[in-house]
Amino acid sequence: MAEKIIGIDLGTTNSEVAVVENGQVTVIDITPGHPILPSFVGLADDGSILVGEPAKNQYVLYPERTIKSIKRQMGSTDRVQLGDATYSPQEISAIILRQLKSIAEAHLGEPVYKAVITVPAYFSDAQRQATREAGEIAGLEVMRIINEPTAAALSYEANHQDHKKVLVYDLGGGTFDVSVVGIQDNVVEVLASHGNNHLGGDDFDARIVAHLVEHLKTQGADPTTSRKALARITRAAEIAKIALSDQPYARIEEEYLLDKAGTPVHLSLELARHDYEAMIHGYIDETLEAVHIALKGANLTVSDIDEVLLVGGATRTPIITERLEADLSLTVRAEVNPDLCVATGAAIQAGMLAGESVRAVLVDITPYTFGTSALSDRNGFAYPYTYVPIIHKNTPIPVTKSEVFYTVIDHQAVVEVDVYQGEDADALNNIALGQFIVENLSKAPAGNPLVIQFSLDVNGIMNVTAREKNTGLEKSIRIDNVLTSFAEGELETARSRVNALFTSEPPLLTKSTAGAPVPTTEHQLTVQAKALVEKAERLIDHAVADDREEMINLIEAINDALIAGDLKALAEPVAALSDILFYLES
Repeated sequence: MAEKIIGIDLGTTNSEVAVVENGQVTVIDITPGHPILPSFVGLADDGSILVGEPAKNQYVLYPERTIKSIKRQMGSTDRVQLGDATYSPQEISAIILRQLKSIAEAHLGEPVYKAVITVPAYFSDAQRQATREAGEIAGLEVMRIINEPTAAALSYEANHQDHKKVLVYDLGGGTFDVSVVGIQDNVVEVLASHGNNHLGGDDFDARIVAHLVEHLKTQGADPTTSRKALARITRAAEIAKIALSDQPYARIEEEYLLDKAGTPVHLSLELARHDYEAMIHGYIDETLEAVHIALKGANLTVSDIDEVLLVGGATRTPIITERLEADLSLTVRAEVNPDLCVATGAAIQAGMLAGESVRAVLVDITPYTFGTSALSDRNGFAYPYTYVPIIHKNTPIPVTKSEVFYTVIDHQAVVEVDVYQGEDADALNNIALGQFIVENLSKAPAGNPLVIQFSLDVNGIMNVTAREKNTGLEKSIRIDNVLTSFAEGELETARSRVNALFTSEPPLLTKSTAGAPVPTTEHQLTVQAKALVEKAERLIDHAVADDREEMINLIEAINDALIAGDLKALAEPVAALSDILFYLES
């Protein structure tokens, strides 16, 4: 039996180890169900070494005897203090590698002597040599040092025969690099790279920390005088950053953080995603500049790139995908876990060196985008069916994502939540999956926030929840089989769109709920008319007698026009009924 060679992603914030077994890659669990080892090293009370989660946990209490982010110092002559002794960055990294080696040996039931270790493509020769030395100190023969974008591309494209040019955007905890990678006949080659070895998620945390420190100073408390208080704030900032990847708000609570003249100081603050994204705007700009420098270095333009791959946990920040897609006009791929894809690729390379046949890495993803609709400006007019994606296609599942929306009318008591599947910017061109009403909202001014959450599991069950942020009022809907039951609906939608292209009639006009005229295709008008009738039938009991009678007549007129297929006859009753419903809901 061939000797096993493991693949290791030695990261700034987290590290992972993986191995090829029976032709498939296994990212080995550090603890049951959790394959990520925090890159922390510390000393316990009794002087014993702590690695990973125990060291990370003690950092809050004993930052003076805990080391984090050592990767940023690799290749330097720095020494770091741990207890009564100082160590080189290679030695601290070797402690992490030694722990990963032991975990792999326990999983495999045999000794491990060889490894492939990854480094940022932008690492210097000194940094690469330091990484190799760390492996040797840990008792590993380093068979190869490979670039992280190469490993990431391998994990996405194992056994891929196409010729591709791929942009790998790698934003980890402490380092950033962007690489242009060529893939041809299972050969992955980095054509050009650019980046910053001192930019990553740690810097995002630092911006939040600065915000929290400033908030505390306005209360007359200065946490910078206490290492323990700063460590707690740093941990809270990281937790908030992670939460804001999936939620529009994060609550930061740290009790008894400081003592001010005998009075305890507590930290209690809500951070909104848009405020956090504003804090890191300059960092994102820097990464996008690096993208174009790398392209120039490869003598390529954006049009030469086939796809964009995301690597590194910090890429989960939604603004990164949004900015990349807007800047490059390319769909970003993130279906392979960005935290694990480098370790996966390292294991694939290790398996190849060991002579194993490695099959493609498969993950469960959603092939569809799911979202809702909202009122927004469209060509200068208010349009109520603007599609707002919440779970994007190719997202690994299970997944939970949420976004915040706002009421548009003072004292608005009712909100309708529509659930769609599709990619079109106009929600009416997508597949309608479900709908529910949130009633009895608080009598708040316009701008009352509602958090809409989409949860999708591996069995295709979608739960959509709307929650009024200020009161906790909640309503939800469950939709089964969203991953498998759309073929017929998609076909019908496509057929309608194609038919609309061959219609010689000019587009009809209808009114949005804001009363503004917007051009509408035949298919859109039909879907909108049916939705309007359903809404009117739900709300008719809330109307006064005169409006109720008029609503009945308009519903009848719309239904007659739909049955007859007379789309021109729909425009007037749809507009009139929209006006009544608009004022009824106000």
